[in-house]
Amino acid sequence: MTAQIHTGFKAGLHRVRRSLANVANDIAQGFFEITHNSFAMLGLAVAFLAIMLTARPDLREAGESRLMTLLLERQEAAYSFIELDAVERATALNPKDLPKEQAAVTHWLSRKYSVAPEPVGALVAAAYEIGEKVKLEPTLILAIMAIESGFNPFAQSPVGAQGLMQVMTGIHHDKYRHFGGKLAAFDPVTNLRVGVKVLQECITRAGSLEGGLRYYVGAAHLEEDGGYVAKVMAEHARLRLVAQGKPTTTNGTAIPVSAPPEAAPKDKSPDQVALLNGS
Repeated sequence: MTAQIHTGFKAGLHRVRRSLANVANDIAQGFFEITHNSFAMLGLAVAFLAIMLTARPDLREAGESRLMTLLLERQEAAYSFIELDAVERATALNPKDLPKEQAAVTHWLSRKYSVAPEPVGALVAAAYEIGEKVKLEPTLILAIMAIESGFNPFAQSPVGAQGLMQVMTGIHHDKYRHFGGKLAAFDPVTNLRVGVKVLQECITRAGSLEGGLRYYVGAAHLEEDGGYVAKVMAEHARLRLVAQGKPTTTNGTAIPVSAPPEAAPKDKSPDQVALLNGS
């Protein structure tokens, strides 16, 4: 009896093992078929996608653009301060791209006033463009910038003259209206344009260049202008020579290029401010 029970137990255990083996085999076979079919479907999907992108360049370009956007977003998230188009806001250009005359003026001003040639080159180009339109010599415009601010676009005098051309922003705020407001005074090219407009009005009112410069600095009705007109005209003459490719000397001595000439005082009196405003 005991032997029969033992034999029956072994037979049952064998059947259980066979059943488990069959189940495991079925699972493995099913997994293989599913995986095989999945890879086959993936391959078909990839092939279909490649054919579609070949036939539809617009979809390919859209996909590439989206992928690039995603990559840039990930990169920006990693660095948090990337801005690829920031260069578009820079007032700068390569002096090598300028005509020979403008390039010579650019490099001379850069050396003399210790400022980078790229932004100076942009200002020189703008001065030539604007000067041609308004019939003012560009070297005169550049000379005023040199004496007024030493090419510092963020310069400000105690009485509120601001930017490259030291325009009285509070007085001439209306001239900035078409440039978006008074803060445009610190955009170098905008300040240049507004300064030239103010200079034109001063010259028209005075009837002469020298008289216009006296109005510009607020000394039209004063006995002395602090040497302002003489300094501007001297720098204007030097820049003319530079533009012509001639040596620039004063009193037989080479002009130093390491330091700018003494700037005119910026502490205009209330009377000078009133004169500049046309009162």
